[in-house]
Amino acid sequence: MSGLAEPIATAAAEFRGVVRGLRADQLSLPTPCAEYDVRGLLNHLLYWAPRLLAAARKAPPPPPEPREEASRLVTGDWSDRLVTCAGELASALRQPEAWQGTTTMGWSELPASMIGRMVLCEFVVHGWDLATATGRPLRCERSVAVAAERVMRELGESGRARNVFGPEVPIAADAPALEKALAMSGRDPSWRSSTQNSRVRAQNSRA
Repeated sequence: MSGLAEPIATAAAEFRGVVRGLRADQLSLPTPCAEYDVRGLLNHLLYWAPRLLAAARKAPPPPPEPREEASRLVTGDWSDRLVTCAGELASALRQPEAWQGTTTMGWSELPASMIGRMVLCEFVVHGWDLATATGRPLRCERSVAVAAERVMRELGESGRARNVFGPEVPIAADAPALEKALAMSGRDPSWRSSTQNSRVRAQNSRA
């Protein structure tokens, strides 16, 4: 079993807490992932999480959904579905066979160990996206942040080449591991929404 299994489980628990805390009135908020607002990012996660789970289990992937349907997944019990799938992903990646050999997400084969790396980045980076967009901190243990930074160093260049990640954001060499992982994914660790910036300015003006 990979040394990433425990960081993934810890990151999954925090990610699930972030998802549970989301409110309906926050779905239109912008996120640090410039392509998505909160609803759009949740649609992305609801689409890909079951496919990552199938790949971790080396099971046939779910059939592809039309683009229009894939953009309407935040309906009904969407929060419970995403929380459940995140927990199942963490459990699947505790199994040694999830890291061995190859698997597929519906196109060509890829190393099975790649799925765990992708999942860790999804939990940490998109967990931070959702938490930051809605004005709450992401509690990311140092061991998780260090693991995410290491994985981003492994995947960052190829991800940027495929437009999965944006251009790396320059930050200080002694920045915390989480900030380095975020910067390598194309995110500005100091990002705040315009609503949050307005709130900070109002608080400063009263100080």
